[in-house]
Amino acid sequence: MVRMSDLARGGGAAAARNPEPAAATTEPLVPAPPLPPPRLRVPPVYTQVRPPEVPVAPARAESPPPSNDPGPAAQILDDLRGFLERMPDVFKSGEPLAWGALEGIVARVVRSLEAGSDLFWLANALGVPKGLDYLAVYHARVTILAVRIGMTIGYEPQRLVELGVAAALADIALWQLPAGVLRHLDALSPEEQNQYEAHPRLAAERLRRWGAPSPGLVETVLQHHEREQGQGFPSGLQGPAIRIEAKIVGLADTYVALTAPPSLRPGLTAHEAVREIVRSKHEAFPSMLIKALLSDITVFPPGTMVRLNTGESGAVVAVNRNHPLRPRVEILDSKTGPLATPKIVDLSEAPFLYITGPVSEPAR
Repeated sequence: MVRMSDLARGGGAAAARNPEPAAATTEPLVPAPPLPPPRLRVPPVYTQVRPPEVPVAPARAESPPPSNDPGPAAQILDDLRGFLERMPDVFKSGEPLAWGALEGIVARVVRSLEAGSDLFWLANALGVPKGLDYLAVYHARVTILAVRIGMTIGYEPQRLVELGVAAALADIALWQLPAGVLRHLDALSPEEQNQYEAHPRLAAERLRRWGAPSPGLVETVLQHHEREQGQGFPSGLQGPAIRIEAKIVGLADTYVALTAPPSLRPGLTAHEAVREIVRSKHEAFPSMLIKALLSDITVFPPGTMVRLNTGESGAVVAVNRNHPLRPRVEILDSKTGPLATPKIVDLSEAPFLYITGPVSEPAR
Protein backbone atom coordinates (compact mmCIF):
# COMPACT_ATOMS: atom_id res chain seq x y z
CA MET A 1 0.00 0.00 0.00
CA VAL A 2 1.35 3.43 -0.90
CA ARG A 3 1.32 5.90 1.97
CA MET A 4 0.99 9.60 1.49
CA SER A 5 3.99 10.05 3.79
CA ASP A 6 6.03 7.71 1.56
CA LEU A 7 5.08 9.76 -1.47
CA ALA A 8 6.16 12.94 0.29
CA ARG A 9 9.51 11.48 1.33
CA GLY A 10 10.03 9.81 -2.06
CA GLY A 11 9.29 13.03 -3.95
CA GLY A 12 11.81 15.00 -1.93
CA ALA A 13 14.52 12.37 -2.37
CA ALA A 14 13.94 12.14 -6.10
CA ALA A 15 14.23 15.88 -6.43
CA ALA A 16 17.51 15.87 -4.51
CA ARG A 17 18.98 13.11 -6.66
CA ASN A 18 17.83 14.59 -9.99
CA PRO A 19 17.91 18.37 -9.74
CA GLU A 20 16.53 20.05 -12.80
CA PRO A 21 19.02 22.25 -14.72
CA ALA A 22 18.74 25.93 -13.97
CA ALA A 23 17.09 27.91 -16.69
CA ALA A 24 19.35 30.18 -18.76
CA THR A 25 19.09 33.85 -17.81
CA THR A 26 20.62 37.16 -18.82
CA GLU A 27 19.57 38.85 -15.58
CA PRO A 28 22.49 39.95 -13.34
CA LEU A 29 22.96 37.79 -10.31
CA VAL A 30 21.63 39.28 -7.11
CA PRO A 31 22.97 38.05 -3.77
CA ALA A 32 20.42 35.99 -1.92
CA PRO A 33 19.20 37.38 1.42
CA PRO A 34 20.77 35.78 4.47
CA LEU A 35 19.03 32.63 5.74
CA PRO A 36 17.21 32.91 9.09
CA PRO A 37 18.78 31.05 11.98
CA PRO A 38 17.66 27.38 12.15
CA ARG A 39 14.75 26.64 14.48
CA LEU A 40 14.53 23.59 16.64
CA ARG A 41 12.08 21.06 15.25
CA VAL A 42 10.40 18.23 17.05
CA PRO A 43 11.49 15.02 15.36
CA PRO A 44 8.66 13.08 13.74
CA VAL A 45 7.33 9.91 15.35
CA TYR A 46 8.92 7.81 12.62
CA THR A 47 12.66 8.41 12.59
CA GLN A 48 13.79 5.26 10.89
CA VAL A 49 13.98 5.28 7.10
CA ARG A 50 12.19 2.21 5.80
CA PRO A 51 13.49 0.31 2.79
CA PRO A 52 11.19 -0.07 -0.18
CA GLU A 53 8.37 -2.49 0.57
CA VAL A 54 8.51 -5.80 -1.26
CA PRO A 55 5.15 -7.52 -1.80
CA VAL A 56 4.95 -10.69 0.26
CA ALA A 57 2.15 -13.06 1.16
CA PRO A 58 0.32 -11.60 4.20
CA ALA A 59 0.73 -13.55 7.41
CA ARG A 60 -2.45 -14.93 8.89
CA ALA A 61 -3.27 -12.95 12.03
CA GLU A 62 -5.34 -14.27 14.91
CA SER A 63 -7.36 -11.05 15.09
CA PRO A 64 -7.53 -9.30 11.70
CA PRO A 65 -7.89 -5.53 11.75
CA PRO A 66 -11.44 -4.18 11.54
CA SER A 67 -12.88 -3.73 8.10
CA ASN A 68 -16.01 -2.10 6.79
CA ASP A 69 -16.68 -5.31 4.85
CA PRO A 70 -17.58 -8.08 7.30
CA GLY A 71 -17.31 -10.78 4.64
CA PRO A 72 -19.90 -13.27 3.34
CA ALA A 73 -22.65 -14.21 5.78
CA ALA A 74 -21.84 -17.92 5.56
CA GLN A 75 -18.20 -17.25 6.46
CA ILE A 76 -19.17 -15.17 9.49
CA LEU A 77 -21.51 -17.89 10.73
CA ASP A 78 -18.83 -20.51 10.16
CA ASP A 79 -16.19 -18.46 11.99
CA LEU A 80 -18.48 -17.92 14.97
CA ARG A 81 -19.41 -21.59 15.11
CA GLY A 82 -15.75 -22.61 14.77
CA PHE A 83 -14.75 -20.36 17.68
CA LEU A 84 -17.46 -21.90 19.88
CA GLU A 85 -16.53 -25.44 18.88
CA ARG A 86 -13.18 -24.92 20.58
CA MET A 87 -14.77 -24.08 23.94
CA PRO A 88 -14.56 -27.62 25.38
CA ASP A 89 -10.81 -27.65 24.69
CA VAL A 90 -10.44 -24.21 26.30
CA PHE A 91 -12.21 -25.55 29.38
CA LYS A 92 -9.91 -28.56 29.61
CA SER A 93 -6.66 -26.74 28.92
CA GLY A 94 -7.31 -23.90 31.32
CA GLU A 95 -6.04 -21.41 28.74
CA PRO A 96 -7.53 -17.90 28.79
CA LEU A 97 -10.34 -17.02 26.46
CA ALA A 98 -9.39 -15.08 23.31
CA TRP A 99 -11.70 -12.16 24.07
CA GLY A 100 -10.37 -10.03 21.23
CA ALA A 101 -10.97 -12.74 18.63
CA LEU A 102 -14.56 -13.29 19.79
CA GLU A 103 -15.28 -9.56 19.90
CA GLY A 104 -13.91 -9.26 16.37
CA ILE A 105 -16.25 -11.95 15.07
CA VAL A 106 -19.26 -10.42 16.83
CA ALA A 107 -18.33 -7.00 15.40
CA ARG A 108 -18.54 -8.59 11.94
CA VAL A 109 -21.95 -9.99 12.89
CA VAL A 110 -23.08 -6.48 13.77
CA ARG A 111 -21.82 -4.98 10.50
CA SER A 112 -23.37 -7.78 8.47
CA LEU A 113 -26.78 -7.31 10.11
CA GLU A 114 -26.52 -3.56 9.56
CA ALA A 115 -25.92 -4.20 5.86
CA GLY A 116 -28.73 -6.70 5.29
CA SER A 117 -30.60 -9.80 6.47
CA ASP A 118 -28.62 -12.61 4.80
CA LEU A 119 -26.83 -13.60 8.00
CA PHE A 120 -30.01 -13.38 10.04
CA TRP A 121 -31.99 -15.78 7.88
CA LEU A 122 -29.02 -18.08 7.38
CA ALA A 123 -28.67 -18.40 11.16
CA ASN A 124 -32.37 -19.12 11.52
CA ALA A 125 -32.39 -22.08 9.16
CA LEU A 126 -34.07 -25.03 10.80
CA GLY A 127 -32.11 -28.10 11.83
CA VAL A 128 -28.46 -28.68 12.69
CA PRO A 129 -26.29 -30.03 9.88
CA LYS A 130 -24.90 -33.50 10.56
CA GLY A 131 -21.38 -33.68 11.87
CA LEU A 132 -21.44 -30.27 13.55
CA ASP A 133 -21.32 -29.58 17.28
CA TYR A 134 -24.93 -28.95 18.28
CA LEU A 135 -24.10 -26.48 21.05
CA ALA A 136 -21.76 -24.48 18.81
CA VAL A 137 -24.46 -24.12 16.14
CA TYR A 138 -27.04 -23.35 18.83
CA HIS A 139 -24.95 -20.63 20.49
CA ALA A 140 -24.08 -19.06 17.14
CA ARG A 141 -27.78 -18.74 16.34
CA VAL A 142 -28.57 -17.28 19.76
CA THR A 143 -25.77 -14.74 19.28
CA ILE A 144 -27.04 -13.51 15.92
CA LEU A 145 -30.67 -13.35 17.03
CA ALA A 146 -29.77 -11.49 20.24
CA VAL A 147 -27.74 -8.93 18.29
CA ARG A 148 -30.64 -8.45 15.87
CA ILE A 149 -33.09 -7.85 18.72
CA GLY A 150 -30.68 -5.40 20.34
CA MET A 151 -30.34 -3.61 17.01
CA THR A 152 -34.11 -3.40 16.67
CA ILE A 153 -34.50 -1.65 20.03
CA GLY A 154 -31.75 0.85 19.20
CA TYR A 155 -28.50 -0.40 20.72
CA GLU A 156 -25.26 1.25 19.58
CA PRO A 157 -22.61 -0.96 17.89
CA GLN A 158 -20.33 -1.26 20.94
CA ARG A 159 -23.24 -2.30 23.13
CA LEU A 160 -24.31 -4.78 20.47
CA VAL A 161 -20.85 -6.36 20.52
CA GLU A 162 -20.98 -6.85 24.31
CA LEU A 163 -24.50 -8.25 24.00
CA GLY A 164 -23.39 -10.67 21.28
CA VAL A 165 -20.36 -11.85 23.27
CA ALA A 166 -22.59 -12.51 26.29
CA ALA A 167 -25.04 -14.44 24.10
CA ALA A 168 -22.24 -16.55 22.61
CA LEU A 169 -20.93 -17.52 26.07
CA ALA A 170 -24.18 -17.72 28.03
CA ASP A 171 -24.48 -21.50 27.94
CA ILE A 172 -20.84 -22.57 27.79
CA ALA A 173 -21.24 -24.58 31.00
CA LEU A 174 -23.67 -26.90 29.19
CA TRP A 175 -20.61 -28.56 27.65
CA GLN A 176 -19.75 -29.70 31.18
CA LEU A 177 -23.04 -31.53 31.78
CA PRO A 178 -23.16 -35.32 31.71
CA ALA A 179 -23.75 -36.72 28.25
CA GLY A 180 -27.42 -37.16 27.45
CA VAL A 181 -28.86 -34.56 29.85
CA LEU A 182 -29.70 -32.16 27.04
CA ARG A 183 -31.48 -34.94 25.18
CA HIS A 184 -34.25 -35.18 27.76
CA LEU A 185 -34.65 -31.74 29.29
CA ASP A 186 -38.37 -32.32 29.67
CA ALA A 187 -37.83 -35.32 31.96
CA LEU A 188 -34.79 -34.62 34.14
CA SER A 189 -34.25 -36.30 37.48
CA PRO A 190 -33.97 -33.95 40.51
CA GLU A 191 -30.18 -34.31 40.43
CA GLU A 192 -30.00 -33.59 36.71
CA GLN A 193 -32.34 -30.62 37.13
CA ASN A 194 -30.02 -29.15 39.76
CA GLN A 195 -27.05 -29.66 37.48
CA TYR A 196 -28.83 -27.98 34.60
CA GLU A 197 -30.01 -24.99 36.64
CA ALA A 198 -26.48 -24.46 37.93
CA HIS A 199 -25.05 -23.79 34.47
CA PRO A 200 -25.52 -19.96 34.52
CA ARG A 201 -23.52 -19.70 37.76
CA LEU A 202 -20.79 -21.98 36.46
CA ALA A 203 -20.56 -19.99 33.23
CA ALA A 204 -20.39 -16.67 35.10
CA GLU A 205 -17.66 -17.99 37.41
CA ARG A 206 -15.61 -19.16 34.45
CA LEU A 207 -15.96 -15.80 32.69
CA ARG A 208 -14.67 -14.02 35.80
CA ARG A 209 -11.66 -16.33 35.87
CA TRP A 210 -11.04 -15.57 32.21
CA GLY A 211 -11.03 -11.83 32.94
CA ALA A 212 -14.30 -10.79 31.33
CA PRO A 213 -14.01 -7.26 29.89
CA SER A 214 -16.98 -5.96 31.92
CA PRO A 215 -18.99 -6.96 35.02
CA GLY A 216 -22.19 -6.35 33.05
CA LEU A 217 -21.30 -9.10 30.60
CA VAL A 218 -20.92 -11.57 33.47
CA GLU A 219 -24.24 -10.47 34.99
CA THR A 220 -25.98 -10.94 31.65
CA VAL A 221 -24.73 -14.53 31.48
CA LEU A 222 -25.70 -15.17 35.10
CA GLN A 223 -29.25 -13.84 34.62
CA HIS A 224 -30.21 -15.05 31.15
CA HIS A 225 -32.55 -17.73 32.53
CA GLU A 226 -34.35 -15.35 34.90
CA ARG A 227 -37.93 -14.47 33.92
CA GLU A 228 -40.31 -11.55 34.48
CA GLN A 229 -42.50 -13.16 37.15
CA GLY A 230 -39.65 -14.75 39.10
CA GLN A 231 -40.16 -18.19 37.57
CA GLY A 232 -36.60 -18.41 36.24
CA PHE A 233 -33.30 -19.51 37.75
CA PRO A 234 -30.79 -19.50 39.39
CA SER A 235 -31.97 -16.66 41.68
CA GLY A 236 -35.67 -16.20 40.88
CA LEU A 237 -35.21 -12.51 40.02
CA GLN A 238 -38.17 -10.49 38.79
CA GLY A 239 -38.74 -7.73 36.22
CA PRO A 240 -36.58 -4.67 37.01
CA ALA A 241 -33.97 -6.75 38.85
CA ILE A 242 -33.03 -8.51 35.59
CA ARG A 243 -30.67 -6.80 33.16
CA ILE A 244 -32.30 -5.95 29.84
CA GLU A 245 -29.39 -7.66 28.05
CA ALA A 246 -30.13 -10.85 30.01
CA LYS A 247 -33.76 -10.66 28.90
CA ILE A 248 -32.68 -10.28 25.27
CA VAL A 249 -30.33 -13.27 25.48
CA GLY A 250 -33.04 -15.25 27.29
CA LEU A 251 -35.59 -14.48 24.59
CA ALA A 252 -33.19 -15.43 21.80
CA ASP A 253 -32.26 -18.59 23.70
CA THR A 254 -35.93 -19.52 24.13
CA TYR A 255 -36.71 -19.01 20.45
CA VAL A 256 -33.75 -21.10 19.25
CA ALA A 257 -34.57 -23.83 21.79
CA LEU A 258 -38.12 -24.03 20.42
CA THR A 259 -37.07 -24.20 16.77
CA ALA A 260 -33.96 -26.39 17.17
CA PRO A 261 -34.28 -28.25 20.48
CA PRO A 262 -31.43 -30.44 21.74
CA SER A 263 -33.87 -33.20 22.61
CA LEU A 264 -35.12 -35.81 20.19
CA ARG A 265 -38.50 -34.12 19.77
CA PRO A 266 -38.96 -32.15 16.53
CA GLY A 267 -38.59 -28.40 16.65
CA LEU A 268 -41.37 -25.91 16.03
CA THR A 269 -41.55 -23.89 12.84
CA ALA A 270 -40.69 -20.21 13.10
CA HIS A 271 -44.32 -19.07 13.23
CA GLU A 272 -45.18 -21.74 15.81
CA ALA A 273 -42.28 -20.68 18.03
CA VAL A 274 -43.23 -17.00 17.84
CA ARG A 275 -46.85 -17.90 18.59
CA GLU A 276 -45.73 -19.89 21.63
CA ILE A 277 -43.69 -16.96 22.94
CA VAL A 278 -46.48 -14.45 22.27
CA ARG A 279 -48.91 -16.61 24.25
CA SER A 280 -46.77 -16.09 27.35
CA LYS A 281 -47.65 -12.36 27.15
CA HIS A 282 -45.72 -10.63 29.95
CA GLU A 283 -45.14 -13.74 32.06
CA ALA A 284 -41.68 -14.53 30.71
CA PHE A 285 -40.50 -11.51 28.70
CA PRO A 286 -41.43 -7.82 28.44
CA SER A 287 -43.74 -6.89 25.59
CA MET A 288 -41.14 -4.51 24.11
CA LEU A 289 -38.78 -7.41 23.40
CA ILE A 290 -41.55 -9.69 22.15
CA LYS A 291 -42.54 -6.97 19.67
CA ALA A 292 -38.92 -6.66 18.57
CA LEU A 293 -38.73 -10.42 18.03
CA LEU A 294 -42.00 -10.33 16.11
CA SER A 295 -40.75 -7.56 13.85
CA ASP A 296 -37.57 -9.52 13.11
CA ILE A 297 -38.75 -13.12 12.88
CA THR A 298 -42.38 -12.41 12.02
CA VAL A 299 -44.97 -15.12 12.26
CA PHE A 300 -44.30 -15.91 8.58
CA PRO A 301 -40.58 -15.68 7.76
CA PRO A 302 -39.30 -15.87 4.17
CA GLY A 303 -39.83 -19.28 2.64
CA THR A 304 -43.03 -20.01 4.58
CA MET A 305 -45.82 -21.37 2.39
CA VAL A 306 -49.01 -19.51 3.29
CA ARG A 307 -52.68 -19.49 2.36
CA LEU A 308 -54.61 -16.26 1.72
CA ASN A 309 -58.25 -15.47 2.46
CA THR A 310 -58.95 -15.67 -1.29
CA GLY A 311 -57.98 -19.36 -1.34
CA GLU A 312 -54.71 -18.60 -3.14
CA SER A 313 -51.43 -19.86 -1.73
CA GLY A 314 -47.79 -18.99 -2.17
CA ALA A 315 -44.43 -18.35 -0.55
CA VAL A 316 -43.37 -15.43 1.62
CA VAL A 317 -40.51 -13.72 -0.19
CA ALA A 318 -39.90 -10.66 2.02
CA VAL A 319 -40.81 -9.37 5.45
CA ASN A 320 -42.40 -6.00 6.11
CA ARG A 321 -40.93 -5.02 9.48
CA ASN A 322 -43.52 -2.29 10.02
CA HIS A 323 -46.34 -4.78 9.37
CA PRO A 324 -45.00 -8.22 10.36
CA LEU A 325 -48.30 -9.99 9.64
CA ARG A 326 -48.44 -8.57 6.12
CA PRO A 327 -45.33 -9.71 4.21
CA ARG A 328 -44.70 -9.82 0.49
CA VAL A 329 -46.00 -13.07 -1.00
CA GLU A 330 -45.33 -14.77 -4.32
CA ILE A 331 -48.68 -16.34 -5.21
CA LEU A 332 -48.15 -19.69 -6.88
CA ASP A 333 -51.56 -21.35 -6.76
CA SER A 334 -55.13 -20.19 -7.18
CA LYS A 335 -58.24 -22.03 -6.03
CA THR A 336 -58.24 -24.02 -9.25
CA GLY A 337 -54.56 -24.91 -9.50
CA PRO A 338 -51.03 -23.62 -10.18
CA LEU A 339 -50.69 -20.24 -11.86
CA ALA A 340 -48.99 -20.15 -15.24
CA THR A 341 -47.16 -16.99 -14.14
CA PRO A 342 -46.66 -16.46 -10.39
CA LYS A 343 -47.43 -12.98 -9.13
CA ILE A 344 -46.02 -11.02 -6.20
CA VAL A 345 -48.35 -9.21 -3.83
CA ASP A 346 -47.30 -6.88 -1.02
CA LEU A 347 -49.94 -7.47 1.62
CA SER A 348 -49.09 -4.18 3.33
CA GLU A 349 -50.51 -2.47 0.22
CA ALA A 350 -53.49 -4.81 -0.18
CA PRO A 351 -55.85 -4.16 2.76
CA PHE A 352 -58.43 -6.73 1.67
CA LEU A 353 -55.93 -9.59 1.43
CA TYR A 354 -54.53 -11.36 4.46
CA ILE A 355 -52.90 -14.63 5.48
CA THR A 356 -55.19 -17.17 7.11
CA GLY A 357 -52.33 -19.50 8.06
CA PRO A 358 -49.43 -21.56 6.78
CA VAL A 359 -50.19 -24.15 4.11
CA SER A 360 -49.21 -26.90 6.57
CA GLU A 361 -52.29 -26.06 8.64
CA PRO A 362 -55.76 -27.09 7.48
CA ALA A 363 -57.86 -24.42 5.78
CA ARG A 364 -60.43 -22.75 8.05
